[in-house]
This record gives sequence, C-alpha cells and structure tokens, in this order.
Amino acid sequence: MLNHPTHERLIELGLSGMAKAFEGQRRLPDLEALPFEDRISLLVDREAAERDTRRLAMRLKTAALRQNACVEDVDLRTPRGIDRAVFAKLVEGRWIDRHENLLVTGATGLGKSWLACALGHKACRDNRSVLYHRVPRLFEALALARGDGRHPRLLKSLGRAQLLILDDWGLSVLTAAERRDLLEILEDRHGRASTIVTSQLPVDTWHGAIGDPTVADAILDRLVHNAHRLQLSGESMRKRSAKTIALDGQP
Repeated sequence: MLNHPTHERLIELGLSGMAKAFEGQRRLPDLEALPFEDRISLLVDREAAERDTRRLAMRLKTAALRQNACVEDVDLRTPRGIDRAVFAKLVEGRWIDRHENLLVTGATGLGKSWLACALGHKACRDNRSVLYHRVPRLFEALALARGDGRHPRLLKSLGRAQLLILDDWGLSVLTAAERRDLLEILEDRHGRASTIVTSQLPVDTWHGAIGDPTVADAILDRLVHNAHRLQLSGESMRKRSAKTIALDGQP
C-alpha cells in the first residue's frame, strides 16, 4: 500500500535512479527473495549510475566538442604517424593530471580535430572538465566579451577547465589583442591545467604566427616546453573516405 507514495517521495527527493529501481523491484516478485541489504544495494547502485550518467551528459554539454568522437573509434591502422604506445598513454590521461599539454599538427584532413575531440570525450568520461574552442571563433567571442563586460569571466572559465582544446590554431597572424588574450589564457593554465592545440602549421613556425617576438616567447614558453606532440602525416582521411564512397557506388 505504501509502494506508490514511496516512489513519489523518492522522485520528490531527487532520487530518480532509486525511484526507477524501486519500480523495477515491484515488477519482479522474485527480488523479494533477496535479503533486505541486497535490495537496498540495488537501489543505491541504480541511483549512483543515474547520477554518473547525468554528470557525464552535463560535462559533454559544457565541453561542446565539435566532433562526436571516441578514443575507441580512432583508426590506428591507417598510417598517420600515430604511435600506438604513445596514444595509449594519452588515452590513459595521466598527462592531464600532471598538467602537461598536447600539440597535434599535420596537414588538413588528417583528423587532428577528431583526435582532439576523442581525447576530450575520454577526459569527460574520466570526470574531468573540458572546453573546446576553435581558435578563430574564440578570439571573436573574447573581443565581444571585452565590449560588454564579460571578458574577465570568460577568461576565468577558460583558465578553470582541466582540459582546454584550442582547435585550428595559426590560420592567421594574431592581432595585438589576440596575443594578449592568448597569453592571459596560457598564463592562467600554466602548471595548473592541460591544453590541446591542433594546427596545420609545424610547431617551429608558431613563433612567426604569433606576430610579436617578445609575446611569442612568453606564449610558447608556457605552451610548448611541457607538451607531448603528435605530428600526423600521410593521406587525407577525408580524401580516403571520399574514395571509399566512390568505390562502393554510394552517393
């Protein structure tokens, strides 16, 4: 007689996982044979699983990853210069705990953004906070934020994420304002959090892409010296995919 009120009370208390498990137990009379402690354990386990799922969904929503990518789906058979042992260490994620960076470089179409998003997705699954930004749009957002008073708050959120993904770095030489913003972001994160940068440009050309030698030295000192590197090479994955579609006769 108290089953329905109990279910409603669990929902009112925000224990939706326990409420679902409670209803499940009502529909399975065989569970009545289980000891009381075991039935409670099942309720608690369901609630914990529900909360983990909600937290992961929120982390992924906040991260706003550009690609729906998972590390389990990374193609390590196609020659792109990805060392399996090195990639396994990156997936493990201890480099994030050590506040180290990752630089992913290579020609367009090799899957730099996809790899970065896959590692970002894994970091979310590992209960780490992640933010993804394409660098050109990030600088646009920072410029707008400077005009309406949100600039300090946006910089603070960028500095706070355990993993920040800066995608498509180096498409154009930075302006003075962009150099200052990037230096502030990296200064806030240096020694405190990890950053992934993807770029078509080789790392040894980044100094010129920043534009000001003094600021470039400061930026690269905070970004490059404690960074792992993935230098991708080979045939464009987009071209390879297009060839496969054509051979299969699909539209």
